[in-house]
Amino acid sequence: MTTGWLKRLACLLLFAALAGAKPAVAQDRPITLAIPGIPPVFGGVIALVAEKEGFFRKHGVNVEVKAFETGAAASRAVVARQVELALSPTPLIISQVANASVPLVGIWGMEFPDWLIGSMDPNASCQKIKGQAVGVDSVGGARSIALRTLLGGGCKMKIEEVQQIALSSNVGAAMVAGQLQYGVLHVDDIPVIEAESKKKVKTVVTQGQARAIDHYLLLVVHQETAKRRPDALVRVIAGLIESERFMRNPANHAKVAQHAAPTGRKPEFADWALKAYLEMEFWPHEKDGLTRQRIEGLSQILKNGGAIKPGKEPAPYDRLIDASLWPAAHAMVGR
Repeated sequence: MTTGWLKRLACLLLFAALAGAKPAVAQDRPITLAIPGIPPVFGGVIALVAEKEGFFRKHGVNVEVKAFETGAAASRAVVARQVELALSPTPLIISQVANASVPLVGIWGMEFPDWLIGSMDPNASCQKIKGQAVGVDSVGGARSIALRTLLGGGCKMKIEEVQQIALSSNVGAAMVAGQLQYGVLHVDDIPVIEAESKKKVKTVVTQGQARAIDHYLLLVVHQETAKRRPDALVRVIAGLIESERFMRNPANHAKVAQHAAPTGRKPEFADWALKAYLEMEFWPHEKDGLTRQRIEGLSQILKNGGAIKPGKEPAPYDRLIDASLWPAAHAMVGR
């Protein structure tokens, strides 16, 4: 650790201690937190719960959660200063920073991707997917990036060997309607597709099978915002920490399912998804979700795979990540 980083951490911890000594008063200037997908993907539920249960305001920050069509669109909005924060795919952020020096930095993360290639064909396989149409959110978006990984690591195939069909968050609906046989899915897509189609979804390959070292989403902020408003960002992270604790309590699952309504999931499906995701620690539990080994490992994988342009190098961990905010947020919330 550098001396400067330690000084900043000490100041933030002092700030958190002082903030905890008196009731927090929500700051007047609002912050917009963009979550991916319209309707939002289930990963964004932690922010929806924090907003609806008042955890952001409890810790003194006024946060509006807003859904964007994709995580890529959300990160572009942060760069353009249209929003302050976004949950965006980690591979995308690593590539953007390396290739175009975009001024984004991650302050909290979700480490475990839940991507898989699913099919309505009970006999589907890696061999049969070649040349087929595969549903993604957008070409270059989160599902598209996942598809490249799933095919390359799991099927030993290039993404150019399939046809990408851009459908935003409606991949599952297209599969139910019989318009697609293959799609890049989240875990929570499966029970919905099976219930509506009355057919089983065949899992062709999961991201865990395709790539052992990985990282799913980063909560990113503009570098200038990180410098100017660290106190507000600490309060946002504190709200997310408290939200994860609330979601983990079985007594709150019915309320979480209600708050997940914007995802389009019925309460019974939301409850199923919540349990499955908590089991895999989809949302970081008592940690920042910014493991250095995962970030650096993924950066090297992206470089070796061509996602980072020739002549470019992955940004160092300390450029991609600001790990100084989470300890202060954790101190603010308490154990």
